[in-house]
Amino acid sequence: MPRLWILIFTVVLLWSGWAPKDRLTWFLEVAPALAALVLLWSTRHRFPLTPLTLWLVLVHCLILMVGGHYTYAEVPLFDWIAQWLDQSRNNYDKLGHLAQGFVPALCARELILRLKLINGRRWSAFFIICFCLALSAFYELIEWWVALASNEAADAFLGTQGYVWDTQSDMLMALIGAVLALATLGRYHDRQLARLDRYPVPLSTNAA
Repeated sequence: MPRLWILIFTVVLLWSGWAPKDRLTWFLEVAPALAALVLLWSTRHRFPLTPLTLWLVLVHCLILMVGGHYTYAEVPLFDWIAQWLDQSRNNYDKLGHLAQGFVPALCARELILRLKLINGRRWSAFFIICFCLALSAFYELIEWWVALASNEAADAFLGTQGYVWDTQSDMLMALIGAVLALATLGRYHDRQLARLDRYPVPLSTNAA
């Protein structure tokens, strides 16, 4: 893994964990980023990701950390955007759910194509979109379970801000993100996958 990747992740994580708005909400939001770090580090030699996918994962982690620090309903930049657009709602959570479809779509695509799990590009794309929708739906279930288990953290973690269609719009954003990722980055991703096939990373490498 690139040292710059690790440095950015660590610095933003430390900032995010310094006096967050709500400690439990911070942990719940940042936990997926920590899990991603552990997974990427443990598989960095056996299954190194393409640079595109690896850096997109970092972007997604940063979105999670910022949301964890402020809570998704109170990110200052998106408060300013809401005021500028004369809106009553902070839509940072929609950015998070867009990334929740966009980045997993590239991760799933990389796994499917490199491991040859599905024959046919169209079937692969269909499965990837279904996977991202399922992931988004499962995350909504997690939010519901957290709301039932902890009334104190429920509002901050859910971030509905009184919007009755919040769950459905979250899943729609994930769907849009998945479709956008496949439509805009598919060919570039193919070139990186081809380069990775031509110059595989040796299993014995000690590179970070």
